[in-house]
Amino acid sequence: MYCPLCHGNTVFFFEDERRPYHQCGRCELIFVPERYLPSREEEKAQYDLHENSPEDTGYRRFLGRLTDPLLKKLSPGSVGLDFGCGPGPTLSVMLEEAGHQVALFDPIYHPNPKALEVQYDFITATEVFEHLHNPQRDLERLWNCLGSGGWLGVMTKRAQDLEAFSKWHYIQDPTHVGFWSDNTFQWIAGHWGAQLELIDPDVAFFRK
Repeated sequence: MYCPLCHGNTVFFFEDERRPYHQCGRCELIFVPERYLPSREEEKAQYDLHENSPEDTGYRRFLGRLTDPLLKKLSPGSVGLDFGCGPGPTLSVMLEEAGHQVALFDPIYHPNPKALEVQYDFITATEVFEHLHNPQRDLERLWNCLGSGGWLGVMTKRAQDLEAFSKWHYIQDPTHVGFWSDNTFQWIAGHWGAQLELIDPDVAFFRK
């Protein structure tokens, strides 16, 4: 079994009552084997349970852990993409309130392929990376959409060691199929020749 991010060799990592998890020996991504990936219909049923909206002040505070440091990096009037914006786009609203332009893309709720044919000053992916079935394709697509000097802001909880992973609530969501660590992000930065900033345990920035 090969890694869906870097195609490196993988080994068994852990198994719970629902599915096994493997880990790449090269980039250290932990992932669910393909035969256990949820269908698009199963994903949508889970996502439809979320009730996020721009009116939710708690959700705004949550997203602020990414938007606050990102806004300090952006030039006035920057143009960006919110990748995987979900059914109630909120991060884009927050950034537009700060004077930036934000396009939306989500394979279920905002399937706008033309948004992936443009270059941006910044791209955000909040609570998205853990859902990617084909991370190599999706990350390369995002990186190609980012202009030189641009920022990719990622929010996803990062995996720790096996003991912590085995007790981690994050793996209980059936749509969470990829688990990224500090070392995985460092591998990506090296692969891209990017600058990496690990801001919080669930927030990271890549600069092109």
